[in-house]
Amino acid sequence: DRIGADLTALGAAMGPPGLVRDFFESPVIDRPAKERVLSEVFEGKIHPIALHTLLLLVRKRRENLLGAILAEYLALLREARGVERLTLETARTLDPAEHDRLIARLEAHYGKKFELTEVVDPRLIGGVRMMMGDRRIDASVSGRLDALARDLSHDS
Repeated sequence: DRIGADLTALGAAMGPPGLVRDFFESPVIDRPAKERVLSEVFEGKIHPIALHTLLLLVRKRRENLLGAILAEYLALLREARGVERLTLETARTLDPAEHDRLIARLEAHYGKKFELTEVVDPRLIGGVRMMMGDRRIDASVSGRLDALARDLSHDS
């Protein structure tokens, strides 16, 4: 868990455009200088495996792969824990009781635990839209209106 948290923190620090990312990915800055700075900054603050992963990427000139490695690591971690990502879009913020009931029903129905991301999109008008892995379930009012419009235009 600590290694995953440390890698996630490193990815967050080095992911967005800015000076940290520019330094980390710059081909102009020599590898020993990068290694020295990264060691000074992170030594004792992150798990040694996370630090050595970072240093290995620098040594092999693969700094730009940190994001992909982190994404794959987190996907494997979710799979090992039996957790699947779930993006839940609603027209309004769900109150905690609605939220808990919906998640409990989904977990019971699919036999999985979910890592939830909630998105509020007033354009849905009502209902929910869910993304689970590569599955999309649209039970929103706007989704039903779009389907009705497609059916009506297809029939004419």
